[in-house]
Amino acid sequence: MASRVPQLQSKVTEASQVVAKHGGSFYKVLLEQNKHYIQDPPTIEKCQTLAKQLFYTRLASIPLRYNSFLKEVEYAKNIVKNRHDLNIEDVGFGALFGLECFAWFCGGEIVGRGFTFTGYYP
Repeated sequence: MASRVPQLQSKVTEASQVVAKHGGSFYKVLLEQNKHYIQDPPTIEKCQTLAKQLFYTRLASIPLRYNSFLKEVEYAKNIVKNRHDLNIEDVGFGALFGLECFAWFCGGEIVGRGFTFTGYYP
C-alpha cells in the first residue's frame, strides 16, 4: 500500500498540471460555444426574472411529474401483486437497489455527523 502512494501522487500532480495548462482554454471554448445562453449585461433584474421563470416552469411541471409518479407506483403495486411471477434476476436487482439505498443512507449519516463513524463530536 505504501508503495502505491508515490505513484498516486505523481498521477495527481500530472493531472493537475494538465488542468492548469488546458483549463483556461477549455473555459474559453465552453463559454464561446454557449454564448447564446449568456445574458448580457448580467443585471440583478435579469437574474431575478430568470429565477422566476425557472420557479414557475418547475411549478408547471408538477402535474406531469405527479402522473409519472403514479404510473411508477402502479407498476410497483403490480409487481407486488404478481410476485410469484418474478425470476431470480429481478429479485437480485431489487436486492442490489435496496442495498445501494442503504449504503447512500449510511454515507449521508456519516457526512452529517462530520465524517465520524462512531458518533457526533463531543
